[in-house]
Amino acid sequence: MKKTYFLLLLCLATFSTAMAQHQISGKITDSNGDVVPFASVYLKNSTKGASANVDGQYQLTVDKGTVTLIYKAIGYKTAERSINVTGDVVANQTLANESYTLKDIVVRPNAEDPAFEMIRQAIKNRKKHLNEVESFSSDVYIKGLQKLVGAPKKFFGQDIQKMLELDTNRRGILYLSESQSIFSFKRPNKIHEEMVSSKVSGRNNSFSFNKASDLIINFYENLMLENSGLSSRSFVSPIADNALFYYRYKLLGTSEENGVTINKIEVIPRRKNDPVFRGIVYIADDSWRLMGTSLDLTQSAGINFVDTLNISQQYNKVENVYMPSTIKFQFKGNVLGFKFEGYYVGIYSNYNIHPNFAKNHFTAEILKVTRAVNKKDSLYWMNNRPIPLTDEEKFDYKKKDSIALRKTSKHYLDSLEKKNNKFGLGKLFLTGYSINDRYNKKFIYFDPIAASVFFNTVEGLALKYGVTYRKNLEDRKYYSINPEVRYGFSNRTFTGNITGNYYYDPVKRASISASFGSAISDLNRYGSMSLRSNTFNSLLFERNLSKFYKKEYATVATTRELADGLQGTVSINYSKNYTLKNTSDYKFRDVKDEEYTSNNPFTPDAEIPLFPTYSSFNVAADLTYTIGQTYITRPDGKFYQESRFPRLSLGYRKGIKSILGSDVDYDLLSVEIYQERISAGLFGYTSFVVGAGKFLNNNSVYYPDSKHFRGNNSTVFPPNLRKFRYLDFYQYSTDKQYVEAHIEHNFAGFFINKIPLLRKLKLEEMIGINYLTQPSKKNYKELYFGIERLGFGVSYGYAYDGNKKVEQGVRITYGF
Repeated sequence: MKKTYFLLLLCLATFSTAMAQHQISGKITDSNGDVVPFASVYLKNSTKGASANVDGQYQLTVDKGTVTLIYKAIGYKTAERSINVTGDVVANQTLANESYTLKDIVVRPNAEDPAFEMIRQAIKNRKKHLNEVESFSSDVYIKGLQKLVGAPKKFFGQDIQKMLELDTNRRGILYLSESQSIFSFKRPNKIHEEMVSSKVSGRNNSFSFNKASDLIINFYENLMLENSGLSSRSFVSPIADNALFYYRYKLLGTSEENGVTINKIEVIPRRKNDPVFRGIVYIADDSWRLMGTSLDLTQSAGINFVDTLNISQQYNKVENVYMPSTIKFQFKGNVLGFKFEGYYVGIYSNYNIHPNFAKNHFTAEILKVTRAVNKKDSLYWMNNRPIPLTDEEKFDYKKKDSIALRKTSKHYLDSLEKKNNKFGLGKLFLTGYSINDRYNKKFIYFDPIAASVFFNTVEGLALKYGVTYRKNLEDRKYYSINPEVRYGFSNRTFTGNITGNYYYDPVKRASISASFGSAISDLNRYGSMSLRSNTFNSLLFERNLSKFYKKEYATVATTRELADGLQGTVSINYSKNYTLKNTSDYKFRDVKDEEYTSNNPFTPDAEIPLFPTYSSFNVAADLTYTIGQTYITRPDGKFYQESRFPRLSLGYRKGIKSILGSDVDYDLLSVEIYQERISAGLFGYTSFVVGAGKFLNNNSVYYPDSKHFRGNNSTVFPPNLRKFRYLDFYQYSTDKQYVEAHIEHNFAGFFINKIPLLRKLKLEEMIGINYLTQPSKKNYKELYFGIERLGFGVSYGYAYDGNKKVEQGVRITYGF
């Protein structure tokens, strides 16, 4: 029996040894001994492969036996090497520089470069290559790295080295992440991805936000990187249908690879500041397909946030087509003295270009991340990581992971909180004071006193002060409690309320909230301007633009996702409402031809009550549906992605008479369609919102319950697509029917970019139209035009009541 058991173990051991996998590793250099970063290494006749890291080091896990490796890198001759694998193997490889020759081509002076005809052929075959693969699946490994290579010693008084955990030269890795996924694609734009593993340096319990779809860039498309955030404009592909209008081309030479002639072509912008690439493309003769790219976007092309972005692609043959094997985005920049650089690289392997997807394979869920993906140990990563870590990256993982573990200990957090929670009058007055207990995930925040003091003509000098308590639970669940008090020293009115919110299901985006007490509120339910802005307007310019009323109220509301892209909200509201009047006429200076107006916006010269004291009980329900909504599912929530289609909203609010003494009786039905940043390619983007509504019953509607609009009486205000620029805050609220529309187009510098002295500012031209019609304000229109940049804008516009011009002037918007 023992002998049989021993023989069985021996057979199992022999079988295991025969089937064992081993690693081939080494360093890839050129003929001069310099490293070749990010070179591709693939098993011949397969799409299984790896990539060298930035130091030229590579590793690949293979089965025992003889294997043939293919070494490829842009600008180098492809090398092929057979290796007999009996154990782990070190196989360094030298790649010779590719010699591109023009020996068979004669370029005469003033004659067209041969590259132009090659590009014409590539353009002619563009759609064919774009659509030749209907669907595919592949394994994708993504690695992202961002690091500082220089920084100021201090920033806003903070020691940068300590704050960002940098070395003594203020250099170091800020972000390092790896992930592995199974990626599926089907034309025209269906995607689905399942993350298999995830690792984020210094955040052991985090989930990487890497997405394979973010790395896919297809130069067979006419326009690239739409709505990427790099620019408000799209970028023209070097082989777009109209590419010859934007580019010049130069043939640098040809070479042979596996019997295929490859043309190395330099891509040169015709105009410096067009939204175009510059660099090298590799195009095969006869098929005229792309074989590789190394293309740059620079600041002259209008990119934001970075100085230079390089996009490098290598292709691998899969059956009779070529698919991307490596896609790399490499960037660098300098912002306020912070010099940074980094890259994101994707390795695509194990392609299947004839997948048999299940009927329900593609849904609104584009990426699924399960709880197990960040539980893989170091042995797993050592055997499955297709890009070896550099010494710097190994050190970063080791240091930050150990620090992260220490930072979760009660001793460390208590010592940290002892320092951070130290009380200071400066904190309390200017920035607010926090008491944090990170170990127990409890946080208390006291509002800054400076921001709590304000003035208006109703309350005079006043104070509004709040405290927020928050308890974080698992998977981004939390509850919060926020008591708030307010006192006006002129009208001697005290109000106080408390609000609670419980966010109990992040996956369904579900929460329940309640609030009760008393408050001083704006007569316009959308608000008019901030308390601080109204204070400045009142004290400095003698313009009390905001109007107020008092309410004693109780509200309960709940919201939850009902289906993919469909969010439902229900609220029950009770309030007893009181009119208020001005009690102070104080100002810093007496402005000529300006006087404070009454708190009744309809009787500016007399303090006549706008409405009697009344009670209101109403129920409101809203449904919001985003067409084509996609999302990422993670254990800690559901994360919606920007949709390419509009969002539809349906709202219903009913005022019910007699319940709790309610005096209101009305039914308001409203609809809205909304979409932002609809790409217009090189001409920027358009945003719009159109809404309409009607009081089906208006038997008893008091002013606070009317339909209000987002008006504006101020020169400076925060931007909001739904906001009118010249419409009075209060005059045109309605208890009947209405239609409003707001359309704005941003040209993304299409015209200004052609003016030499202005193009460096990266200003964006925009035009807009606002429209409102309702029984007491028919066919009100606003037309405006201006420039904006990163949330700040200056515009000039005109307002028309029917065909009569009623106002014009400058408007300044600000926002972050």
